[in-house]
Amino acid sequence: MIIGNGLIANSLTGIDSKDYVFFASGVSNSLETKDSEFEREFSLLKTTYEQHREKKIIYFSTLSIHDQSKQNSPYVIYKKNIEEYIKNNIDHYLILRIGNIVGNGGNPNTLFNFLKNQIAHSNQFTVHTKARRLLLDIEDISKFLESYCLHLPNKVINFSFPYNFDLKEIIGAIENETHQKACYSEVNEGDFYKVDFEKEIHAFFSGMSPEKYLETLTRKYI
Repeated sequence: MIIGNGLIANSLTGIDSKDYVFFASGVSNSLETKDSEFEREFSLLKTTYEQHREKKIIYFSTLSIHDQSKQNSPYVIYKKNIEEYIKNNIDHYLILRIGNIVGNGGNPNTLFNFLKNQIAHSNQFTVHTKARRLLLDIEDISKFLESYCLHLPNKVINFSFPYNFDLKEIIGAIENETHQKACYSEVNEGDFYKVDFEKEIHAFFSGMSPEKYLETLTRKYI
């Protein structure tokens, strides 16, 4: 069963199963600060588990947990707390920490959607030249779960394409696909965090170069 109706939830319909609970409902805005929003998700998770104790819970967390600059953000603190709750209280689970999702629709303020919209409307924006980001095709979530994760024991897995993309790489790929030039200024700022990816991740993306992965994303979602 699938809990939720957003981008991730809708991407899982092809692998929906009575044996698993795909918990894809709750706080998706990383800038959220309202306790009530976090409490609503927490309450729903606990209720769902109480009603389906025999099922394996698949929970979607965030790779931002590894970002040292966000350790004090309410969103990251909450995600850490809910991960600990799952590990300490739920019998059968899988926690998938995901990167910056790229897909049709979803939050217009995600990195890829923001850049796509700024370029499409010839808006001026600022690029932090030291910034790097981890990207993930929304369709890869269900493919990966079906191929690797549904049969794994209780585990936390970092999941995105295992490469930190330079923002100018992403902009260049969008420019190439749209044949529009981006209007931006540069500042020598920005950061990124490194993530250790397990062998399953490297195996899943084997044979796909960063350049090809980015080209595929822009072709599919521009």
